[in-house]
Amino acid sequence: MLTTRQILLCLIPIPILLALCLLTGASGFGLPDFDTPTGRALLDMRLSRLVTGFVVGAALACSGCALQAVLRNALAEPYVLGVSSGGSLGAALVIATGLSALTPLALPAGAFVAAAVTLLLVCLLANRTSGYSPNTLILTGVVAGSMLSSLLMLLLSFAKTRAVHSITWWLLGNLQATSWPLIAGVALLVLLSLGVLSFEARTLNALLLGHEAAHNLGVRTRWAVPCILTAATLAAAAAVAVSGIIGFVGLIVPHALRRLTGANHRTLLPCAALFGGTFLVLCDTLARTLAAPHEIPVGVVTSLSGGPFFLYLLTRKGRLPLS
Repeated sequence: MLTTRQILLCLIPIPILLALCLLTGASGFGLPDFDTPTGRALLDMRLSRLVTGFVVGAALACSGCALQAVLRNALAEPYVLGVSSGGSLGAALVIATGLSALTPLALPAGAFVAAAVTLLLVCLLANRTSGYSPNTLILTGVVAGSMLSSLLMLLLSFAKTRAVHSITWWLLGNLQATSWPLIAGVALLVLLSLGVLSFEARTLNALLLGHEAAHNLGVRTRWAVPCILTAATLAAAAAVAVSGIIGFVGLIVPHALRRLTGANHRTLLPCAALFGGTFLVLCDTLARTLAAPHEIPVGVVTSLSGGPFFLYLLTRKGRLPLS
């Protein structure tokens, strides 16, 4: 585990990496020509993708940190409560019904509302059964996700070919945000969620010991657990709404950082936001440049890079500790 000074030194390269990603594109390395409309449009597109990638990566990484602590499961990640399946079904319905052609906000709005409703139903069912027991939450989320995925497959089987292509591309994950107001709205939701998680950092540390132990330490688990679940999952839902399904960020980043910063969420959460955002921006830069002029979905890049790294972490110590 690194000291505070060493952690701060590790943060220094982040602005440099982000600047290099902004300068890198399918057309080459460097800033576009500001004097031409095409150059200004290209710079605006790169900048919007960088900001979107950083916001989405920060949301997924911090959400993964919180869910792993609350559920006490090293394999928990932002989509474990069915958020991805709910958001996917909502986005697919918007595309299949043609609503996405009416306004650019229809697709992210449909995905976000469906993901939020999924979270609400999962939490209500889990609370009614066993009062937010980690095992019950995970099982309820898995069942809900499976059912929603089946509905998505049913929708795809009836959708037109063009709609199927659009839905599939969205499911693979991309950072092509439609407008700055959309990016600002998602960033605000993520910022509010991360603020709640940071405020509950002490509670997250206590929950690593178990719900009963946390209760004995003075944590009001009956109120704190649903509050943390809501904040973490809504951050993931906001990310899904703007980027589609991007896996492994919320699983890899928290585990990698715990080996550097330890399990104290007062340090872990801000580091996860910075490193998670930077990691996704780097993956998006690779997605734009590796097969230029063709673009690889960023969700494919995160899976291909995150999978082997996760196996490395798993085999190096034989386990993935949460504390």
